[in-house]
Amino acid sequence: MRIRHVIIALLLPALAWAQDKTGELHRPKIHFSPKKGWMNDPNGMVYFNGTYHLFFQHNPHNTVWGPMHWGHATSKDLIHWKEQPIALYPDTLGTIFSGSAVIDTKNTAGFGKNAMVAIYTNHNHSQEQAGSDKFQNQSIAYSLDEGKTWTKYKGNPVLSNPGIRDFRDPKVSWYEAGKKWIMTLATKDHITFYSSPDLKQWKEESRFGENLGAHGGVWECPDLFPLNDKGKEIWVLIVNINPGGPNGGSATQYFTGSFDGHVFKADHTDIKWLDYGPDEYAGITWSNTPGRRIFLGWMSNWQYANVVPTGNWRSATTIARDLKLVKTGKGYLVASEPVREFNRIGGKVFKAENVSADNYQLTSKAGKLAGAARVSVSLPKAASFTITLSNNQGEQTVIGYDEGKQEYFIDRTKSGETGFEKGFAGRHTVPRFATGDPMNLALVIDDASVELFADNGLSVMTSIFFPTNNYTDITISGGAQLSKVTYQAL
Repeated sequence: MRIRHVIIALLLPALAWAQDKTGELHRPKIHFSPKKGWMNDPNGMVYFNGTYHLFFQHNPHNTVWGPMHWGHATSKDLIHWKEQPIALYPDTLGTIFSGSAVIDTKNTAGFGKNAMVAIYTNHNHSQEQAGSDKFQNQSIAYSLDEGKTWTKYKGNPVLSNPGIRDFRDPKVSWYEAGKKWIMTLATKDHITFYSSPDLKQWKEESRFGENLGAHGGVWECPDLFPLNDKGKEIWVLIVNINPGGPNGGSATQYFTGSFDGHVFKADHTDIKWLDYGPDEYAGITWSNTPGRRIFLGWMSNWQYANVVPTGNWRSATTIARDLKLVKTGKGYLVASEPVREFNRIGGKVFKAENVSADNYQLTSKAGKLAGAARVSVSLPKAASFTITLSNNQGEQTVIGYDEGKQEYFIDRTKSGETGFEKGFAGRHTVPRFATGDPMNLALVIDDASVELFADNGLSVMTSIFFPTNNYTDITISGGAQLSKVTYQAL
């Protein structure tokens, strides 16, 4: 969890931009958002007994960043979420910053078999204001009723700060080969790995990344996990960074390589981004999902998160995404696509084949856009085209591909309300990593966001927008020949 715009947060609690009277304008239909108050990083994501648990950084008292709690939501299908009572409240050790949760199936901590254990950062604001460097420490809490109630461990903190100002966001997982827990911790400009037999006593194993990857901002919200490529185990280390993203502000980078229970070794020196858009950050994956690696991020950017024009709530998550490895001539890439559960929802699918993208009015044929929808296009060969979302106010967000530059883009320059932050309006891009033909692009659209997944998830972007009235029309232009166009309301 990263402190940004704290002064703004204190000065602008009553700020209102382009809101309707209910405060529900721009409320997403298929993305989780809190009923009220502020949300940022997803925390403690864990699957247990048929339920996906999502905890999150939450200020229940205001719509700007403030004293952090762990909010809580649950889902059976990663799409429909039910907000639960707040899980963790601030205490004498500090507010509750980001972290993770595990199911202790072996009862290593002694709290009980299958205890749900949260591992999080306590942030002590008084110590910070007094000039100490030791104001962030790692603590644990446990639940014996599947996350409904929590007990904080009396021996907290379990990992004390050695004197590093940015010492936070523990992501913990069980390393079966070594019969131990591994903590991946963000420590200023690098990652420090710790191990423990019982979630209570931790020792340092190694450090990574001081001279690798992007360093435009502080490192935070890491994650470490293996993916499989035809029987070969490849480890992935996620490191969120703010600022320093490829399109400005916050973003999620990653490394591929190996991990032996002690040391992570990257197999590349170039910088890789999981999502190139301006509005995916603090993304991590669920624990306890054998055979799958499911990713979720915060759908905003610290450049403007505190001032976006929503009402009695701020921020949403991205949709959940399945991660997979793709081997290329330049090494491994991690691709992401909407979780397969999305195939179970939605109305009738409109399909058209052999379409010329020459001012093709998709919604005049498929029905007006009214809330969330999926749009996908396939092309026999790479070619320039645009997909424009628009309303009757002349506001628009333009998504497309530029063949000359070999990049996909999302342009929200004329998307609606943009004046709340000078850097919000703009055109953002992601390279096309796929080579050759054919090509495909899929969009997940909601009232105030679009997520782009191109070439089966090799090129990904997330962008939010705030039109005066919701977009209702979709037009495809550019002259390219499309082999297939599909549209489905969600």
